[in-house]
Amino acid sequence: MQSAKVQVKVCGLTRVDEAVACAQAGARAVGCVFYPKSPRCVGEAAARDIRRALPAGVACMGVFVDETYETVMRIVGRTGITAIQLHGSEPPELVERLHREGLFVIKALFADRAPGFDKAGEYSGAVFLAECGRGALPGGNAQAWEWSKAGPIGERHPLIIAGGLDPTNAAQAVRAALPDAVDVSSGVETGPGCKDIRKVEEFIAAVATASARRAILW
Repeated sequence: MQSAKVQVKVCGLTRVDEAVACAQAGARAVGCVFYPKSPRCVGEAAARDIRRALPAGVACMGVFVDETYETVMRIVGRTGITAIQLHGSEPPELVERLHREGLFVIKALFADRAPGFDKAGEYSGAVFLAECGRGALPGGNAQAWEWSKAGPIGERHPLIIAGGLDPTNAAQAVRAALPDAVDVSSGVETGPGCKDIRKVEEFIAAVATASARRAILW
């Protein structure tokens, strides 16, 4: 199969200028977090501005943790985002319902907590993001882990890996898990929600040294 570039999503964006700079550096998606306990949580107006400022072909994704269908759809309507990342213990029914709305849905699965990697077959219509699941927050908590554990998911489903990624280990992680995309946040920051564009560029350059197995996701 012809190889394709591994796509990069930069998550936890809070500022329009940084989101645009990430896109210009080569990110194919940026993430806006709507989890109130996250230090990167962003308001609806800021997310809408980020989404509107992105160039064509770059997705703006909303990240939610155990939110209701009604809350997710309200934010979708107010911001215009068309891609959703569910990063908690959401049931398969929510994934299917959002997918039926025409939304691109990513469901997080975890090596060290539920829902685990073995649940991938239960979530119809989802692309999967794999990470370790250790730490105080639902995200990666800047902890590197055995990315190769996620590899079997990618044999049957589109796969994104996250957790502890930065410019120094991005290529290693890609070679270990053979994902279609990678998701980075704290590994390219100077502080929560403040992206270091030089690190973003270095991260994307490191990812580019490896190859994906399938076509683009978004």
